[in-house]
Amino acid sequence: MYKKITESDSLYDHLEKMETNELLRSINAEDKKVPNAVEKAIPQIEKLVETIIPNMQQGGRLFYIGAGTSGRLGIVDASECPPTYGVEHGLVVGIIAGGDNAIRKAVEFAEDDPEQGWKDLQEFMINPKDTVIGITASGTAPYVIGALESCNTNGINTGSITCNPESPVALAAKYPIEVVVGPEFVTGSTRMKSGTAQKLVLNMISTTIMIKLGHVKGNKMVDMQLSNNKLVDRGTKMIMDTCQLDYEMANELLKLHGSVRKAIEAKKNS
Repeated sequence: MYKKITESDSLYDHLEKMETNELLRSINAEDKKVPNAVEKAIPQIEKLVETIIPNMQQGGRLFYIGAGTSGRLGIVDASECPPTYGVEHGLVVGIIAGGDNAIRKAVEFAEDDPEQGWKDLQEFMINPKDTVIGITASGTAPYVIGALESCNTNGINTGSITCNPESPVALAAKYPIEVVVGPEFVTGSTRMKSGTAQKLVLNMISTTIMIKLGHVKGNKMVDMQLSNNKLVDRGTKMIMDTCQLDYEMANELLKLHGSVRKAIEAKKNS
C-alpha cells in the first residue's frame, strides 16, 4: 500500500503543552530541513526546466495545476511573473481545483474529480507547445493526476511537484520532482514544510526560465512593470548604475521610455 510520509505522525507530541518559545524553535528546526530536501531534488528540477525553456521559446506556456495550498502556491508564482519580468498575463498560468473561489476558501471535494483538471486546462486552448506541472503535496489528488494523464495522452509536456516518494502523481508526470521533507510539525499539515518546499521549487523553476528567456540582464529585472513608486525608484537606480547617470537624468530617461530595458538601450545607442 502506498505510504504518505506527509501524513506520518509528527516527530513532536503534546504540542498543546509546549511553551511559545519551544513551539517556535521546534517549527524552525523542522523548517531547516526543507532546503536540504530541495537540494537533493535539483537534478529532477533541472530535467524539467530544460524541457520547458525550448517550448516557451517557441511560444509555449507554463501551467501550474493543483488543489488547496498547492494550487494557491502555483497561482502566486504565476501571478508574480508579469510584474517581475514584464511578460504578458497568460504566459504562466495557475489553476486551482474549485476555481477562483478556492483561492480564498476551501471548496469541498474539488480535488477528487479526476476529469475536471483536464476540462479546466482545455479552457485555455492548451496545446503541445505548453507544459503542465501538477502540484500536490500528497501526490494523490485525482484532479491533478487526471489532468496530467490527459496531457500525456494529448502530447503535452508534464511535470509534477510532490513531497512523497513514488507517488501516483510522479508516475503520471514525465518529469516528476520529489522533495521529501518528512512528517509535518502538526501531523498532516502540508501547508507547512511541504508548502515551503513547493514554494522554493516554484521560485527556482520560474526564475530560471525567465532568466533563460532573457528577462534579466546582469542580475537586474530590466523588464519589470513600473507599477508603483518603489519600482520606479528601483528602475531609476538600475539605469543610474548601468549608464553612469545621476538620479534625475536616469529618472527622466525611464519616464521617457517606460521601461528599464528600453531606457538603457536608448542611452547606449545615443
